[in-house]
Amino acid sequence: MSQDAAVTSGQTMTTPSGTGPESEQLSNLVTAKRAEVDRETGLELFRDMTLGRRFEDKCAEMYYRGKMFGFVHLYNGQEAVSTGVIGAMKRQHDWFCSTYRDHVHALSAGVPAREVMSELFGKETGCSKGRGGSMHLFSKQHHLLGGFAFIGEGIPVALGAAFTSRYKRDALGDLNSNSVTAAFFGDGTCNIGQFYECLNMAQLWKLPILFVVENNKWAIGMAHHRATSETEIWRKAAAFGMAGEEVDGMDVLAVRAAAQRAVDRARAGEGPTLLECLTYRFRGHSLADPDELRPEDEKQFWAERDPLKALEKDLTASGLVSPDQLRAVEKEIDAEVNDSVEFALAAAEPDPSELTRYIWAED
Repeated sequence: MSQDAAVTSGQTMTTPSGTGPESEQLSNLVTAKRAEVDRETGLELFRDMTLGRRFEDKCAEMYYRGKMFGFVHLYNGQEAVSTGVIGAMKRQHDWFCSTYRDHVHALSAGVPAREVMSELFGKETGCSKGRGGSMHLFSKQHHLLGGFAFIGEGIPVALGAAFTSRYKRDALGDLNSNSVTAAFFGDGTCNIGQFYECLNMAQLWKLPILFVVENNKWAIGMAHHRATSETEIWRKAAAFGMAGEEVDGMDVLAVRAAAQRAVDRARAGEGPTLLECLTYRFRGHSLADPDELRPEDEKQFWAERDPLKALEKDLTASGLVSPDQLRAVEKEIDAEVNDSVEFALAAAEPDPSELTRYIWAED
């Protein structure tokens, strides 16, 4: 399969250089098809993205107040990717695999804010029972396969979930086995061996998996264009005969449409998709990062493309909702996030006598 045969979204974008203004580089980024949503779905998308944004803002507040410790990597600015992809899939049916920037993926997958916040405080009521912390969120109930501290570490795990879905159907005869797995990772991960090995196996066996690249232009402090010979990551799918697609990762409706296309292909037995979402993180790599390497004009450019503001404009301009309705949603989310903090602070610490629990399988 040639590069020309790969699935595209109609973009003719030159990958941003990571230095200086980027209006010219993005001027030709045109989404071929965006998802159409009704009022209820539009509000749910806005709610999910707002929850992710406000939750992360509260995490920053708690961290800088000395209430939260360890490594904390926030997702601000990338909400359209999590909401767009996971919202196009089936909760508690499909599977999701994250990275160390996993809080918002967990929330989109349905893990309650109380459980996520409790985990960040290391409490027994956390989704990983206080053992995982910020980078290792896990929830079997919500089909969250985990957050992973090392880049690329989760991709083989996601591949295993996709293989399980296919094996149950083809080898064990379970015709109801049609779950799809989404593996999230960043642009920096696309330069390591596990990425290529898993793409090869997924396409070889036509596994139902979405490889979701959250290309935020920076791998910690390394600009994307300085680290890879082919800056348009989606094109790497062609080497494996795989469908590849590039989409505006700041546009939740564009991401949702692309994810729906990929999920439909996966459920139909047509195999995996490499989905590159062009996005940007609004904060430093972690809360310990002073964020001095990225140019200010670059950060300003992407801030003006805030995915939450873009969705609000879409919803209000189409007449689906009013600004007052969206403000009411924000108020509800603020109450939910504040409640999660109060709950987490009051929750019990893990019992020292259970130090080795959850390490081995239990009957």
